[in-house]
Amino acid sequence: MIDLRNRRILVTGGHGFLGSHILAALCRAGCEDVLAPKHSECDLTRPGAAEQLFAGYKPEVVIHAAAAVGGIGANQKNPGLFFYSNAIMGIELIEAARRHRAEKVVVLGTICAYPRLTPVPFREDDLWNGFPEEVTAPYGIAKKALLVQCQAYRQQYGMNAIFLLPVNLYGPGDHFDLEDSHVVPALIRKFAEAKECCSETVTVWGDGSATREFLYAEDAAEGIVRATEFYDKPDPVNLGSGVEISIRELALTIANLVGFRGRIVWDANRPNGQPRRCLDVSRAQSEFGFRATTPLAAGLRKSIEWYVANQKALAP
Repeated sequence: MIDLRNRRILVTGGHGFLGSHILAALCRAGCEDVLAPKHSECDLTRPGAAEQLFAGYKPEVVIHAAAAVGGIGANQKNPGLFFYSNAIMGIELIEAARRHRAEKVVVLGTICAYPRLTPVPFREDDLWNGFPEEVTAPYGIAKKALLVQCQAYRQQYGMNAIFLLPVNLYGPGDHFDLEDSHVVPALIRKFAEAKECCSETVTVWGDGSATREFLYAEDAAEGIVRATEFYDKPDPVNLGSGVEISIRELALTIANLVGFRGRIVWDANRPNGQPRRCLDVSRAQSEFGFRATTPLAAGLRKSIEWYVANQKALAP
């Protein structure tokens, strides 16, 4: 166990969606010496940036949450960028942590790393049993390479590096730009705007048959902090709710919560993505006592309330 209250902690991506929730969770845990540089202050894709960060701040614990991410559309448009940015940020950061002898390194991966046809529920031991969904494969493979690096550095250098696999996240502070947002914020914005404009229809990508699992960002942050404190093994760990829902049911739920009473049009010419996603979350519970506590409906309500309250500020 590590007492994080007495450690100097670096959170990359700390001003992003998940990162901001991690900072809040660390604050609740009593951590006071926390660094979260903005992207404008420290671009980790720039050569030497990670080395400068460690030399200047000398963190003892690192939580790597920085990532180039987006929904299916963003992955289609930016496969090279997503591969390079995610790979190079993680590789350079982990190597800098090794050179500066960081006490603990926590790397956040993605369930996009799982094979396209992974048996449900996804178990961590299935991670290498096939190729990921093609649309998100560059992103998923870049992240999975960091798992290999963590395990290799643990084996050769004794680095205390762990790798977590968060499922699809959502919650207040999410990204609602329709060009690159994930499914929950995209649906919230579409239905909210349709209601406001009295539109009769909303078009949703795919045919609605794909399933997903969602984890409230505040729950995810608590799980990440618990893993940072208590987990020290080479095996990757899923972070999720263990609850599967179809995109069709999700869309209907959000439409109802928003108050949209029109018709949903399914665009089957757009990709569904991976057919099913639902995690086996037993390892997180057994290894560091993490279990998600926010029901999906409650989390969606809070997300919708946040979007409505901040809608004007989010407008381009």
